[in-house]
Amino acid sequence: MNWGVFEGLLSGVNKYSTAFGRIWLSLVFIFRLLVYVVAAERVWSDDHKDFDCNTRQPGCTNVCYDHFFPISHIRLWALQLILVTCPSLLVIMHVAYREAKEQRRRAAGGDECYCAYPNPGKKRGGLWWTYLLSLFFKAGVDIIFLYIFYRFYRNYTLPRLVKCDLPPCPNVVDCFISRPTEKTIFTLFMVVTTCICILLSIIEAVYLIGKR
Repeated sequence: MNWGVFEGLLSGVNKYSTAFGRIWLSLVFIFRLLVYVVAAERVWSDDHKDFDCNTRQPGCTNVCYDHFFPISHIRLWALQLILVTCPSLLVIMHVAYREAKEQRRRAAGGDECYCAYPNPGKKRGGLWWTYLLSLFFKAGVDIIFLYIFYRFYRNYTLPRLVKCDLPPCPNVVDCFISRPTEKTIFTLFMVVTTCICILLSIIEAVYLIGKR
């Protein structure tokens, strides 16, 4: 990964955000992205390998695992992080479009030409709407993923023991999840940080509307 490009994107998002947006960005970067990269991937690295069922019937363990884990926590979390950070990049692209347009205008008419965007990063006009819609989109993505996690993993917790009777299992078999307590703690941590991010996005939207 090119950390220079990543640092440039972060500085751009931070530059054109409000105070609430900077807090949101810090929360996403430190408590969600870094936790995902440093710890979460290792916690779920053995979820399939150590999913044990008390049967040797071929295919039973795989079928039961697919039933109780239709999609991995870690992949859902990765998709959530990608979708929730994309709107901030759209704001940067909108500002870059304004700057390029202003440069073309000055190149054509000189320094004394009319400046449509004397401050391209100021949130007014189309950029205000882009920024506001990005806040609603980020909050909406987090809410949708909270619902998905709740539907797949009831109460955001993982049981130590699950019973499975799906074919080709010969009967009702007991299956044991690897490190369920640790995974539940990480899941609840993800849920709490997501709720805080949703709250910050809503507060920032109210602030932006009120300021306008």
